[in-house]
Amino acid sequence: MDTSTLLLFVPACFALNMAPGPNNLLSVSNAARYGFRHACAGAIGRLLAFVGMLALASAGLAVVLQASETVFALIKFAGAAYLLFLAVNLWRAPVAGDGDAPVAAPCKSRLELARQEFLVAAGNPKAILIFTAFLPQFVNAQLPAAGQFTLLGALFLLLECLAIALYAYMGVHMQSLLGKPRARRMFNRGCAGLLAGAAAGLLLSRRA
Repeated sequence: MDTSTLLLFVPACFALNMAPGPNNLLSVSNAARYGFRHACAGAIGRLLAFVGMLALASAGLAVVLQASETVFALIKFAGAAYLLFLAVNLWRAPVAGDGDAPVAAPCKSRLELARQEFLVAAGNPKAILIFTAFLPQFVNAQLPAAGQFTLLGALFLLLECLAIALYAYMGVHMQSLLGKPRARRMFNRGCAGLLAGAAAGLLLSRRA
C-alpha cells in the first residue's frame, strides 16, 4: 500500500473515529463518573466488538447483513433496546450530597464497563457496514487484499484508541463542573437523553 493512500485514509478514518456516537458518549459519561482509567479500560469492550466486525467484513460475512433486511432489523432493534435501557438507568442514577466528590455513583468494575461498551458497539449494524463500505475504498485491487485490509483495520483500531482517550479526557475535565448534585443530575439526564436519541436514530436507520 502506497503512502499517498495512507495519507488519505488516516484523516478520513480519524474523522469517523471522532464522530460523536453512543460509544464515544459512554466514554465521556464513564470518565466523568468513574475516572479516566476506568473509561479507557471499559472501552476495550468496544475494540473487541470492532475486531469481530473486521473479521466478519474480511471474511465477506457482512454481505449477509447487508443483504438481509431481517438480520439487520434484529440487530438494530436489539441495539436500540439496549441503548434505551442504558438511558433509563442513567436518568434514574442516584447522585451524592453536596459535600461528596464529583463521582456520583458507586464505581462499576472495568469488566462491567467493557461489557457495556461491547454490547453498544455490537448492537449497531451500521458499524459493521462501515467496515464493508469504507475500508475497501482504500484497498488496491491489483495487490493482495488480506494484508491491506489487516493494515487498514489495525490503523482504524489505533485511531479508535486515540478517540477513546480524547473523549475520556474530555469527560474527566467535566468533573470540575459537576461539583453539585443538581449539576451531576443534569449531566446524567443529558447523557440519558443523548443515548435515547441515539436509540431513536438507530431505529430510523436503513441499510446503505
